[in-house]
Amino acid sequence: MDSYKTPLGELQIEVFGHASLLLKINGMNIYIDPYSEVCSFEGKPKADAFLITHNHYDHYDINAIAPIEKDDSKFIVGPNVGEIDERYIVLNNGDGITWNGIDVTAVPSYNINRRNEEGNHFHPKGVGNGYIIDIQGFRIYVAGDTEPIPEMSEIKDIDIAFIPKNLPYTMTDEEFISCANQIKPKYLYPYHYFTLDVEELRKGVDPEIKILDR
Repeated sequence: MDSYKTPLGELQIEVFGHASLLLKINGMNIYIDPYSEVCSFEGKPKADAFLITHNHYDHYDINAIAPIEKDDSKFIVGPNVGEIDERYIVLNNGDGITWNGIDVTAVPSYNINRRNEEGNHFHPKGVGNGYIIDIQGFRIYVAGDTEPIPEMSEIKDIDIAFIPKNLPYTMTDEEFISCANQIKPKYLYPYHYFTLDVEELRKGVDPEIKILDR
């Protein structure tokens, strides 16, 4: 588990694999896209909030959610998840919410070029979210399932970024490197990958960006 100092206290980050993350801050547990095929969530800390990027089975997984949800867990979700019950808050791209001193903004996350066998984008524009999590000035970018997209030019002042690296759904190594160098986070986690050669990525990524392999 990695630790960072924020204005709201110590932030601990646990990376479970695939796109599954846990942020622990000020006594709160925030899960992002928990996925039961990479981790058993039985016995894990109960969730105060979930951030769900989109409704694909490896991001919105009720088998992973069930052991850690509470009656009052908040679900901040993209529009293709929808309002399942009163705990669910649906954010469209560009929408934001403040929760317990943390600002969460939904940002675009989609494919431009990559399509399935039927010719449809794996992740159409406007139905899934990335998130910027702003902990009183300490900013985390979770990109979701996305290719390099024009809207990334507006993402600034990021302390920690989670950027996907896998085909055919998201990015090549070269695209990953390009996005990293554009966003310039202080700390960079490749995630949602099938294979990973961190040393090769480091050759292209700005050396001021610290790449973390989890």
